Amino acid sequence: MTERVDVVTPPAEGAPDPGSHAGSPPPSGGFSVRRWFRDDASEPVRRNLGLIAVLIALYGIGAWSRPDIFLDLNRLWSNELTVLTLASSIGVVAIGMTFVIISGGIDLSVGALLALASVWATTLSTQSYGAVMMVFVALVVGTVAGLTNGFLIAYGRMAPFIATLATMVAARGLAQKISGKTTQVVDVKAITDIAQRKFLGLPWLVVMFLVVAALAWVLLNRTTFGRRSAAIGGNGEAARLAGISVRRTQVIIYGLSGLCCGLAALMVTAQANSGSSDHGNLYELQAIAAVIIGGTALAGGRGTIVGSVLGVLVFSQITNLFIVNNLSIEYQLIAQGAIIIAAVLIQQFRVGSLRRRPA
Repeated sequence: MTERVDVVTPPAEGAPDPGSHAGSPPPSGGFSVRRWFRDDASEPVRRNLGLIAVLIALYGIGAWSRPDIFLDLNRLWSNELTVLTLASSIGVVAIGMTFVIISGGIDLSVGALLALASVWATTLSTQSYGAVMMVFVALVVGTVAGLTNGFLIAYGRMAPFIATLATMVAARGLAQKISGKTTQVVDVKAITDIAQRKFLGLPWLVVMFLVVAALAWVLLNRTTFGRRSAAIGGNGEAARLAGISVRRTQVIIYGLSGLCCGLAALMVTAQANSGSSDHGNLYELQAIAAVIIGGTALAGGRGTIVGSVLGVLVFSQITNLFIVNNLSIEYQLIAQGAIIIAAVLIQQFRVGSLRRRPA
């Protein structure tokens, strides 16, 4: 379903493609299930298939607990469109977070940056210039704030946890200052229509999420920037010695994360018909959880966009199950925490098995 991002430097011009079979003998013995399960190259595929199996199991639980919804095709389709729409904004944030974690970093400020971009784009002065200015302001605010994180980490030599934690507090405070802790109603119809319109039967918000995911997949798997991001997360010193500008790449990665926050701010604003300093609350935890569930290594160097998208869908479906069964949010948070712990433990056991495996 996706390609593994190898932590290597780009091959020299004219060198054979390391992903091809040129110059190497064809594999002998044909296909072997046992070999496939032990092959590191197929690990992302196995993980994504596992996430799809989890989604199928969640649908089975839904069919058992609420057959009136999950066994009625019309109600099921309507319910799933609602789930996808609600998941679209956190999905865009999670895609930006995927690049950050693959590079060996972390970003705790994404929720606050979303709130700041939302508030700044919905002030009366910004709205007076129309929808284009609102879109421009949201994207610029998110990107500039993300670049600030990148400069603090790359050139200020601050730990990503500390730098983004400080930005989180400052951005949330600035959002409260700008809005006066009040909700800013959006009067620009072109913005509110984003959450109402559909394209080929899918809400525009879902289409935006899918387009961002597709572009991110190409960026990670088909560009030098994607390979450099993984190389930095795998071994930053080796990446530097290989000629990669580690600092510049880190700045761009955090700027990309901020850009995703700005876009997500527009999506949340369109859904809520307002801008608020409370938007994006706990988005950082949900995004990190979805990325981890998707298989991105916390230590960096490995991860996939498809896995992150599936991770978002898993969490969204779990939330949906709790809502349709009228269960309290406390149980939902407990379940999410347990899933995160399980995902991290699986990663740890996976790393341990690789280290014990003979060369």
